Amino acid sequence: MTEETAFSVVPVRPPRVPMRRLHPVSPLVRGWAALLVGLAIVVEGVLPGEGFGPDIGFLGGLGVQLGGVLAIAVVVVLGNVVGWAFARFSVDDDAVHLHTGVLSRTQRQARLDRLQAIDVVQPLIGRLFGLAELRIEVAGGADSQVRLRYLKESEAQQLRNALLAAAAGVEYETDEAPEAPEREVLVVPPGRLVAGTALTGTVIALTVGTVVVLTGLAAAALLPGVPLALVLAPMAGVAPGAVIVIVFTVANQFAKSFNFRLAESPDGLRVRAGLTETRSATVPPGRVQAVLISQSWLWRRFDWWHVKVNIAGYAAAEAQQTSSAVLLPVGTRQDVRDVLALVVAGTPGPDGTGPAVGASLLDDALSGTGDASGFVTVDRRARWLDLLAWRRIGYAVTDRVLLARTGRLNRSLVVVPHERTQSIGLLQGPLQRRLGVVTFRLHSTPGPVNPVVPHLSEAEGARLLREQGARARAARAASGPERWMQRPVSAAGVGLGAHDEAVLVDEGDRGALERGVAEERVQVDPVAGDGGTGVAGGARGDEEPGLR
Repeated sequence: MTEETAFSVVPVRPPRVPMRRLHPVSPLVRGWAALLVGLAIVVEGVLPGEGFGPDIGFLGGLGVQLGGVLAIAVVVVLGNVVGWAFARFSVDDDAVHLHTGVLSRTQRQARLDRLQAIDVVQPLIGRLFGLAELRIEVAGGADSQVRLRYLKESEAQQLRNALLAAAAGVEYETDEAPEAPEREVLVVPPGRLVAGTALTGTVIALTVGTVVVLTGLAAAALLPGVPLALVLAPMAGVAPGAVIVIVFTVANQFAKSFNFRLAESPDGLRVRAGLTETRSATVPPGRVQAVLISQSWLWRRFDWWHVKVNIAGYAAAEAQQTSSAVLLPVGTRQDVRDVLALVVAGTPGPDGTGPAVGASLLDDALSGTGDASGFVTVDRRARWLDLLAWRRIGYAVTDRVLLARTGRLNRSLVVVPHERTQSIGLLQGPLQRRLGVVTFRLHSTPGPVNPVVPHLSEAEGARLLREQGARARAARAASGPERWMQRPVSAAGVGLGAHDEAVLVDEGDRGALERGVAEERVQVDPVAGDGGTGVAGGARGDEEPGLR
């Protein structure tokens, strides 16, 4: 560490916050949604029904309707007040504790040694009151998140700094934990975000549909022989609600990625984004389990890419939706290199210098085909299973990561650090069995990334299964403690390197393939940052069809 950071690696002094309540304005901030829902119901009644004008009869009872909506909102807020009165949180040496509930009491805790990410979220109404929500993600099951709603924004930032310092193993001399310095890595310009959002299949289809409808209406207005009913008849089959959902979804995605900024610091990766709801997420080092780099065919001309990650601690649904899982909404190839250099490594290559994934290897992984840069491709027999993309399918291995590429029109590349391997296995369907090929699957934590290498030959699949298990075990053995500021500097390069020699399936592997059991067990440290799931196995009969 440099002197600028003012951090020192000494025995840990976690923050200690006595049992206390959340901010007293929290019930009002949490209850505003009920008011909006009620007003939406009122507006829906005022909007046109079967005719083309407002429902005048409904306007007579509008005051009663608004009064009912306000009454419901008051009841919701009062319920939130009662819940706030019984909710308390505290921080001790080991965890953050949250007590909630009135009739049924619930106690939740987030262990600091399992800390995966901390988000500071400010909804629109929260920004008006200067409040923020602190979301603490830990390695656990589907409901492992601890949410402190709401704190003063400054208090939420200070508590985040203290928790990250405690989880990292850093002690500070001041009363409050200082915020770690950061270096901005990239910023997504608003113009590129607008263009990237517009160049999606959903937006283009919606635009074409709108143009068709407007053209029909113009034709009906200008041409006397074209009746209006003929133009409106095709529109009757399209529910206006579906259009509203599509527009809202696209607008929500744009708002979440607006003003996107990515920075690195001793705390980890810092992601800031948001238009109506701002989010400042911090992902500590080593918490990224897998990376998905994708490119739509509509983005190919501009060479734009999208980057998502799996983060331990997020449930599957949360991991798909949270902005913390997006490390690049739309960026250039150089942006991809910068992001990948942060999440896979921070460690040099085998010779002690250079990134974990070289520039030429990354270029071939993103847009190449064939066996350039040491990629292992699929057999020609696999072309019948994927006529368009079979030449691109393949994988490559470095001392740090496994890279798996697929897709011809919509390209995708998955990068998994060896030490983040949860379990691995081989799958084989009926058609694959006839062609003598298998699908290699690497199990990761829940999220948008699903690492697979389809249609490898049986010999290649068995070799990859065996060698990747050895790489994962060696990488886990070389990994340091979870308090990342206390990790010693280790030798670069672990496990096995890339291979290019021919390997045959021995009798034991072939017997396993014929029995339908192909798996490699990976021992997982029970306190590892990936959640300590300890899962192992591959094509198990209770999960998916095996190699039968």
